Amino acid sequence: MSLLIALSTEDRAGRGRHTPQLDGKQDMTIGTLDAKTALLVVDLQKGTVGLPTAHPMGRVVNNAVALTEAFRKRTLPVVLINADGGAPGRTEQSFFLHDLPTNWTDLIPELNRRRSDHIITKRTWGAFTNTGLEKYLRQCGVTQVVITGVVTSAGVESTARQAHEIGFNVALAVDAMTDLNADAHDNSIMRIFPRLGETGTTQQLIELLAATSRGEKGIT
Repeated sequence: MSLLIALSTEDRAGRGRHTPQLDGKQDMTIGTLDAKTALLVVDLQKGTVGLPTAHPMGRVVNNAVALTEAFRKRTLPVVLINADGGAPGRTEQSFFLHDLPTNWTDLIPELNRRRSDHIITKRTWGAFTNTGLEKYLRQCGVTQVVITGVVTSAGVESTARQAHEIGFNVALAVDAMTDLNADAHDNSIMRIFPRLGETGTTQQLIELLAATSRGEKGIT
């Protein structure tokens, strides 16, 4: 088994840098959530949480867990996604991992997987390729997805691009994601995500879920 992860020298050099976006200090655009919104948790698995990320993984995990609990409380779909391989094409900046431990793809226990959760295993960056994810979401009547996980510029961004392209409204929990490279993380949040959807913090999204469940249109 092999897993393709973009892990260049530049990526490793960027770790540990502080970026204000993780703390939610930039203006976020999210103002409302659709009544039928699903949460997509990307690649929070045992093989990725120990990678040298640009932000503390503990904070990312805690925020992702808070979102899963909020969605489950309202019986909204929670999709837990893991990665087991990578696209086969040649690239200039890639790192191949061979003979991975057997628990590499295991979802982290903090997610507290429930029977109601939908599990997706992907073998490309984006979670919609050859996984049946779109079909599942359509059957659930989902019109919007909230995306969290790792890494920001790869699995998260690719999944957001795919969701946007096939017609879902997209929201991104910027303090519940991180990257191997701080600059790549910032580029996704500041330049890419505003063209694919709306950004918000974990707390903003939880407040919006509560407002939606009360029949309110959003928060100000």
